[in-house]
Amino acid sequence: MEKIAVYPGSFDPITNGHLDVITRALSIFDRIIVAVGTQHQKESLLSVEERVKLIKGCVGKRVRVASFNGLLVDFLKEQGLTTVIRSLRAVSDFDYEFQMALTNRELNEEVETVFLMTSKEWLFLSSSAVKELAMNKADISKLVPDNVARALKDKF
Repeated sequence: MEKIAVYPGSFDPITNGHLDVITRALSIFDRIIVAVGTQHQKESLLSVEERVKLIKGCVGKRVRVASFNGLLVDFLKEQGLTTVIRSLRAVSDFDYEFQMALTNRELNEEVETVFLMTSKEWLFLSSSAVKELAMNKADISKLVPDNVARALKDKF
């Protein structure tokens, strides 16, 4: 049976840290669905369509990109899946992610969350930091894929 997991997030924008998690998750799972959430409390720089297109431009054939609105557990049910991938950079991430994993499990007891530690070279990296740097015309070429760097340069 094929092992498929969902890697949800806002990906506004996707970073090399996200891609590192996807690459390492593919050593555990046969396929990954990157699920771009459309409902977020913070204002997005990139539209959902832009984020999906950018992610598709930097992942391989074993990765499918989709967007979803509403609860992750509902998206999982629609896909017929129960495994979620989440990444952790620091202890502060764990508190939030652990709470979300327990909430998802409460909503659907079949949902399992697999936590992957961010590689040490990306511990400092966040989408928020990338946006701040790009807005101030800093070189972000080592932090994001080329297509994302170009899109952010055009945006600002």
